[in-house]
Amino acid sequence: MVSSTPEMLHVSLSREKIVPSRKVVKLPPWLEVAKPRLIPLLLATTLGGMALTEGWPMSSPKLVCTLGGGALASAAAGVLNCLWEQDLDGRMKRTSGRALPSGRLSPTAAFAGAISCTLAAAALLVGGVNCLAAGLSLLGLCSYVLLYTALLKPRTSQNIVIGGIAGAIPPLVGAAAATGHVGLSGWWLFALVMVWTPAHFWALALLLKDDYQSVGIPMLPVVKGPFITAKAITRYGWATIVLSGFGVLALPEGGLLYGMLLIPFNARLLQMVNRLGMAPDDISCAKGLFRWSILYMFGICLLLVMSRLPLSVQFHNQGISLLSQMVPTLPLV
Repeated sequence: MVSSTPEMLHVSLSREKIVPSRKVVKLPPWLEVAKPRLIPLLLATTLGGMALTEGWPMSSPKLVCTLGGGALASAAAGVLNCLWEQDLDGRMKRTSGRALPSGRLSPTAAFAGAISCTLAAAALLVGGVNCLAAGLSLLGLCSYVLLYTALLKPRTSQNIVIGGIAGAIPPLVGAAAATGHVGLSGWWLFALVMVWTPAHFWALALLLKDDYQSVGIPMLPVVKGPFITAKAITRYGWATIVLSGFGVLALPEGGLLYGMLLIPFNARLLQMVNRLGMAPDDISCAKGLFRWSILYMFGICLLLVMSRLPLSVQFHNQGISLLSQMVPTLPLV
């Protein structure tokens, strides 16, 4: 067992100061490299993709296999990311205490764990769900490790715009698991996650600008500065707000409730984006937007699931009927 040193304690305290909403919790090395904090949001968007289909609700065994396979694939991607970037992590203040650069876990053990998780994910999804869901899940893994981590991240300030494909694939996995194919509704949620990701990530990148700059990673705040980054965040924030409204049409039923409950979510997102736009150098604004953007996407997925409940569908039907009586030309849907 490796005892805590003043240097490791300093790293933990620095991370707590820099990254909001992340308590200093010491995880076992094998779990730490799997990046478990990222998995819940990926699974939430998977559920959102399921809720958008006619196949919802799914049977419990298929639901468990889909979420379990997705979690394992995400864990494998996290480990492979840590393996690829272990030298880089060792040079960054925020990440130098991670399991691989600190020597608490060997690269051989990490690689074996990644391969095991990948094989287990494939077996679970192929055997318990379908081949399309398995293929899409493995595509997400490869796009995160190869497209984003290896190719785009060290080369372009637009890395997360394209590399966000990896985080947007889980809704497609959910749709494929529920119906065996990906319809327009699944692609809508894919697109929403894609346009949400840059604003979410660049808010964090503003907090970590000095760390990225010290190792030569061309994140947008490093290359263009806080003012240009805040303007880009504003554009993607507005795109997220506009695109989120199409969920009313993407849902097979219950869209009226979704649309009504979406209003306060979008109002808060707009407030946070505008606040950062007026004060790009204010770290508290970037922290606030980063926190809310996570809650926002969880909230969107929760609204999608809630909208498929029987009471929500009944509310939708009664609301549309009432509107049709008030406006005779309104088509009944």
